[in-house]
Amino acid sequence: MNASAIDDEVIALCETGCAEALRGRLDEAVRHYERAVTLDPRCGAAHFNRGTLLLRMDRPAEALECFDRLLALGPPAAAVHLARGNALTTMGRHAAALTCFEEAIRLDPAEPLAHCNRGNALLALGHPEEALTSLDRAMALAPGHALVSYNRGNALLALKRCPEALADFDRAMQSDPSFALAWYNRGSTLMELRRYADAVASFAAVISLMPDFAPAYNNRGAALLCLKRQAEAIADFEQALRLRPAYEGALENLGNAFHDLQRFEDAARCFAALLAASPERPYALGNLLDARTRCCDWGADYLALRWRVAEAVDCGLRAQVPFAFLATSDSPAAQLRCARIYAADKFPPAREPLWHGRPYAHDRIRVAYVSADLRHHATAFLTAELFERHDRRRFEWTAISFGPDDGSPMRARLQSAFDHFLDVSGLADRDIARLMREREIDIAVDLQGYTADCRAGIFCHRPAPVQAAYLAYPGTLGSPCMDYLIADREIIPKEHFGHYSEKVVHLPRCYQPNGSGRAVATDPPIRAQAGLPEWAFVFCCFNGCYKITPEIFDIWMRLLGAVPDSVLWLLDDNQAATRNLRRAASDRGVEPHRLVFAPRVSLADHLARYPLADLFLDTVPCNAHTTASDALWAGVPVLTCRGASFAGRVAASLLHAGELPELIAGSLAEYEGLALDLATRPERLGDLRRRLESRRATCALFDTDRHRLGLEAAYVLMWQRAENRLPPMHFAAPDPSAAAR
Repeated sequence: MNASAIDDEVIALCETGCAEALRGRLDEAVRHYERAVTLDPRCGAAHFNRGTLLLRMDRPAEALECFDRLLALGPPAAAVHLARGNALTTMGRHAAALTCFEEAIRLDPAEPLAHCNRGNALLALGHPEEALTSLDRAMALAPGHALVSYNRGNALLALKRCPEALADFDRAMQSDPSFALAWYNRGSTLMELRRYADAVASFAAVISLMPDFAPAYNNRGAALLCLKRQAEAIADFEQALRLRPAYEGALENLGNAFHDLQRFEDAARCFAALLAASPERPYALGNLLDARTRCCDWGADYLALRWRVAEAVDCGLRAQVPFAFLATSDSPAAQLRCARIYAADKFPPAREPLWHGRPYAHDRIRVAYVSADLRHHATAFLTAELFERHDRRRFEWTAISFGPDDGSPMRARLQSAFDHFLDVSGLADRDIARLMREREIDIAVDLQGYTADCRAGIFCHRPAPVQAAYLAYPGTLGSPCMDYLIADREIIPKEHFGHYSEKVVHLPRCYQPNGSGRAVATDPPIRAQAGLPEWAFVFCCFNGCYKITPEIFDIWMRLLGAVPDSVLWLLDDNQAATRNLRRAASDRGVEPHRLVFAPRVSLADHLARYPLADLFLDTVPCNAHTTASDALWAGVPVLTCRGASFAGRVAASLLHAGELPELIAGSLAEYEGLALDLATRPERLGDLRRRLESRRATCALFDTDRHRLGLEAAYVLMWQRAENRLPPMHFAAPDPSAAAR
């Protein structure tokens, strides 16, 4: 075949290849281009088109060979470097791809996709600011280009500039309504903005465009989970797993959904499967332990699992979230490690803090309490009277509420207790922080910590000169963003200060505020109505079941064995725990019917039934907290064992403030001995109950005003140090009430 005939054949093959590609017959098209380059190895169009098709077919290594051959033929156009960079990007070779895109820009500075893809490479390499600069240039060159808008949105999302990212994703979808990934990332942005209902709709749009795209189901399920629509979320996670059986994110989310529904055995199965598939998955080990702990599943490997979690935390691994770890370890040093790991992972300090170091000059100190629980919630019942009694001459009080408005009487009461009550439930962390900065809050008090609905990210933006953790979370947050932790001498003795990342503030008495009155139902039940034997000795513990350990349960069962006809009255926390505890009693030689389970009722009804018990038995390593002060208010003595950590010393603090220090044991052996002594010496127990009743109106535990004065004195000292530009320090707040007397 002569040269002219070969040229004609090559042209024909290229034209046929183009036609086949248009029909969607990519394999046929590639074969025609392969024949073309065999006949004419210098045919640039055949190399380029073949490489482009191979890239579309997800064969990037072969595509790269095509572009490399094309480069070897002579000085190439910018399009070749651009295509080669795309192949390298698909292969995950982002640094090499960046070089290609930069060469494409040098050859053709006005090509928007070269700037766009350079931005993508920089983003993949962890340089979002530089990426945004490149994408801004692409946007200027092609303002209506869907891909450019989409990628610019990705850069903005990486920079947590969510409102701007959302606008870019919206522009991308306006240009191309079928752009499924733009819908997907729009949903992810809406999740960051906590606009969960809108996120659900965005992920639904993705599913309509890509019904087999498992991540869309997983993310829609995550949004539904945030909306407390667990059943729908579970259906989405299960669909994601049908589409992608090894999908770790969906398996983890499914476990979380079961956990939310208190289906802890199902949650444990999910976390066990996740751990088997991915032994290094962050928090999977701890989530499995937590699920089993909450349903009191103490099978043969339970203690080994608990040891593995503690060992992993000791090694600096992301093994368990801090709240769950409080029930795993009583070591304050280990709890600090766990909290620091979690804070660094989930809540690093913002690059640009909102407050820059200059204190404000206000007539009154502006204090903001930040919480999701300013509603019908245990935290609110503890604090409502404190908020109402706060001094408004020296302080200006603001509530920052990011939880739901439940329409309860408690919510209405709290709304009236503050100078300003701000419902910020629809705002993202940074927006809440910005609002606090605009209002020039002097002291921001975190009433949430690492509990449910945690929003520690607010404090990462440093909205206030002074930031303090208080009450809700019984431990250190391990965060450089928190200046102070408000406690007392019993909870955190001076020798433990080194185990807390915050500076510790000792209040004069107990750290826990307690109102001077609790509503109690006027028609208290008798024992028969509560399922209790009329003449039995009733040990009780209404702590959540996750606080019950096998070690403490062993003691309780020995006590039942030693005290004839006694029973143990527990909270009916969840069906699996109830079943497992009865089985555990039987395994220890105790008739299961001697465990009586109390259903959840209103607080007023709960307080009314408390006096049916004779003695409250506390747990370690995590004590009763509000549960203990409720018992003491109701006149039921609380026997505790002092632990080492904050969470294990709360009941001791309450008992000191309640003037009953003899109920604090220093060891589990002493705890068991005291319990047996009290159960078999009715005169001693009766004396304790009479003392509780007589001192309730005068002891420090239920004196809100004395507590308020100490807390406000602490706020004044915090602010004076900030005003004088001095760093936070450990200190003991003075007791103004003592000075007044």
